[in-house]
Amino acid sequence: MSSFHPLEVTDIHHTIRDAVVLTLRPEDPQAFAFRQGQYLTFSKDFDGTEVRRNYSICAGLDDGELKVGIKRVDGGAFSTYANTELKVGDVLYAMPPQGKFFTEIEPDRAKDYIGFAGGSGITPILSILKTVLKREPQSTFTLVYANRAVNTIMFREELEDLKNRYMGRLTIIHMLESGQDIDLFTGRVDAEKCALLFKLWIDPSKLDTAFICGPEPMMLAIAEALKAHGMDPDQIKFELFGESQQGRLAKREMEKRSESAAGTEVTVIIEGARRSFTMSRGQSVLEAALENSLDAPFACKAGVCSTCMGKVLEGEVEMLSNHALEDYEVERGYVLTCQSYPVSDKLTIDYDTH
Repeated sequence: MSSFHPLEVTDIHHTIRDAVVLTLRPEDPQAFAFRQGQYLTFSKDFDGTEVRRNYSICAGLDDGELKVGIKRVDGGAFSTYANTELKVGDVLYAMPPQGKFFTEIEPDRAKDYIGFAGGSGITPILSILKTVLKREPQSTFTLVYANRAVNTIMFREELEDLKNRYMGRLTIIHMLESGQDIDLFTGRVDAEKCALLFKLWIDPSKLDTAFICGPEPMMLAIAEALKAHGMDPDQIKFELFGESQQGRLAKREMEKRSESAAGTEVTVIIEGARRSFTMSRGQSVLEAALENSLDAPFACKAGVCSTCMGKVLEGEVEMLSNHALEDYEVERGYVLTCQSYPVSDKLTIDYDTH
């Protein structure tokens, strides 16, 4: 179920001091056909412990290459390995592309997009804007890119090249914490800064889609500001790769509530096989499945990707956090099993129905 495929590293490029862009050659190219804005889930063994990490594809659909951007995180095993030890010719293992951080390309329509990126949040948005500008020749794209300083801007040269190539259609606003000549473009992107941007520079009510990828507080502030200035919530798309504070608090509360609760009889269906066991209501369905030696698919375990998606066929769960499923999917019974805790005596989850 959790199928990982080999990818040969054919190029390693340091876009800034602590971030690399990897060019990858899949053994099975068809399995790695992607949509703009999607990500890859990598798996690597570190001293007997499997680590899975999601990294966004930064290539456009017409680049003819598969590339991901990986920024080094303090204490991050995989990101440190990719930035310091990985060599051209090495082989990595990843699941096929996943994610819903995109909209359909419509070549005959003229649409206005905006992207908000913070730090390494630029990677999926770069894929999106390159694809949109190439495949929707009448559309425009505004990128608001927040960083600490000029030397932390990932893909700086590539972004400048794109701005020159698509002059009049691509606008880039760099927001830096210091060193800018214009006050409007200096400081953090918060609700107050968004209000000024929307008053003086951008009219959200005239935009078709907003893509936001970066730290959670920044994303939430931008989304609320967009809605307050006339943008429909359905037009706002997020990409988040870290577990939210709200999700962590909800898990602790669920664990407390379940201490005196009876267990749940669970049946899990994976690749046509049914397996039943009893689980505590203080653990997620995914945790219980893995604990019972089932090959349930997962990646982030934080409710921000859809790798662990399953369908509830019987019983009920409480899903603590959801940054990946659409409303219509939830209405049809789909859940993120890493965030789903049983609240009924019996539960049946099907991983095969997508």
